[in-house]
Amino acid sequence: MKRITSLCALLLCTTFLTGCAGGESTIPEPESAAELSVETEPSAAEPAATEPTATEPAVTEPPEKPEITDGEKEGWLSCTYAGIKHDMILDLPETPDGAPLIIMLPGYGATAENFRSSVHLEETANPHGYAVLYVTGAPQPNKPNSSYSWNSELAADGNPDLAFLKALAGSMQETYGFDSARTYAAGFSNGAAMVHSLAMEAGDTFTAFVSVAGMLSTGIWENRNEANSVGFLQITGEKDELIPKHSDGSAEHYDVPAIEDVVSYWAASNGLTESASETVGDRSVLTKYTGSGTAKQVWDVSIPNGRHSWPNGDYNGVIANELILDFFDAQG
Repeated sequence: MKRITSLCALLLCTTFLTGCAGGESTIPEPESAAELSVETEPSAAEPAATEPTATEPAVTEPPEKPEITDGEKEGWLSCTYAGIKHDMILDLPETPDGAPLIIMLPGYGATAENFRSSVHLEETANPHGYAVLYVTGAPQPNKPNSSYSWNSELAADGNPDLAFLKALAGSMQETYGFDSARTYAAGFSNGAAMVHSLAMEAGDTFTAFVSVAGMLSTGIWENRNEANSVGFLQITGEKDELIPKHSDGSAEHYDVPAIEDVVSYWAASNGLTESASETVGDRSVLTKYTGSGTAKQVWDVSIPNGRHSWPNGDYNGVIANELILDFFDAQG
């Protein structure tokens, strides 16, 4: 019998997974309870309320720009958007003006600070001219006692994280002169699920995306775009118990799409009809999808014995940070 609970809830509820041998960077995610609901469109027949009531609160549009202030240390920033506070850490290259920007989204319960200290993408990215911005999520108002997270299913009663991240990218471009044509998002676990949602909904702001141990939620999948123009890199451990896969039969037990179907979708919706595979690290397979007439690419990395973690090379030979920079460089 199939499980009723969606995998999105598991991604939000996961704890530190044992068995990730060697040096893979596994970011613990404390337990949480409920599932996300899916945003639905209001009925056109319903009249708009003129005054807020006890059961129908007034809806306010999110602000155009977040309020960003300096923090205690160099590069540490504080950001408020729609009354929600986010801590951030910005690592700049030697020449920030015109630099590409990578916005990093941690998994459930993680902050910008401990995500940065776990993966240190800036150590690889800054020397190559990339700016890196780590951003802490926030507790969801529809989840009592929830920790830092991202509203990856875009639940109507959750935080406006899609609007926030789009506005944040625009503000960072305006303030620091980052290249608006090379603004990227990368995330782990719940942060990677948010990346899938951004790729579907914010391709006008971000040009390419990286999901490490993340998946595409059912609600977003059921309303997916027919066509996209974004680059996408998916990194998946073959033994990641939280990602549904056809390869191990786990997709049969969940109501979210198998990761193989999701990768195929990103390739097909971008019009990419050619593919080639190569070996990276220790027996891991990198498949690259390309097409004529577009610089966008979709990459898929499958890691034997890989778990729910950020690969750093010590265990499986795959160094996620290097792959990410190679992928972004390939987007043209």
